[in-house]
Formats: sequence, C-alpha cells, structure tokens
Amino acid sequence: MKQISLIFAGLTLSTAVFAGAADQIVVQDPYVRLAPPNAPATGAFMVIRNTGATDVKVLKAANPASKVTELHTHTNENGVMKMRPVPAIDVPAKGQAVLQPGGLHVMLIDMRAPLKEGDVVPITLGFDDGSSKQVDAKVVRQVPAGNMPMMQHAH
Repeated sequence: MKQISLIFAGLTLSTAVFAGAADQIVVQDPYVRLAPPNAPATGAFMVIRNTGATDVKVLKAANPASKVTELHTHTNENGVMKMRPVPAIDVPAKGQAVLQPGGLHVMLIDMRAPLKEGDVVPITLGFDDGSSKQVDAKVVRQVPAGNMPMMQHAH
C-alpha cells in the first residue's frame, strides 16, 4: 500500500510540474481593433491573468489573419509616442498583464485580407515553457465597454 501511495504522489507531483504555463493563464476580454480601410496593421488587446504560483512570460503570438504577429508596447521618446516590439510580456504569479491601446498589445502586421466588424481572429499565445493557449478575439470598431476603466488607469 505504501508503494502505491508513493507512486500516486510521484504522478501527482509530475503532473503539477509539467502542467504548463498555459494551464495557469486565463485570458479575459480579447478583441482586435477594426482597422481603417487599407490599413496594413491593427492591434489585439486583452487581459492575461496568471492564476499560478510562478511567473509566466508570453514570448510570441500567432494568428492566421496577418502575415506577421509581434508583441509590442508604446514608448514616449522625447514627447513622441512610438510603437516598439518587445521580446516578452511578463505575467506575474497571481497577477496580470493588461494589453490595451497605448500600452502593451499584440500587433497584427501585413493583413492577409481586410477584417470586418464581428469577425473572430484566433490568436495563439506562446509561453516561456513551450506551452501555448489559443484565444478568440472578436473584431470591434470601438473599445469594448468592459475595457474602458483599464484605459483610464493607463496614465
């Protein structure tokens, strides 16, 4: 009986260790901003919550709607706002990363076809442990009402 308990404990521990960052990530309110006609790029926004006890890094993103997908942020360089790629987005243990206009976001570059309001873009987030999570981001003309308070706190 003792051997069975030890085997079960070992299996439980190995499952916890190898569950993957994607299992501790919850994505809320994902959306893609509708770009003006003929615009070559747009942004995707969401709240990435980490329910786990270890920090997680988003290292990449992918989607079928654009030829290039990058993690980006906005920086203020001598009073001029500029978009810049970032190597990762940190999501602290028991914390969150807010991807919002004017801050961190997923950039969809070189669109394959124009998006329409109401379309859904599947975005796959890749994490530092090799796991990934797909989220469905709806294309919207304006920022969803649920995201408005987050934008006010971005200043």
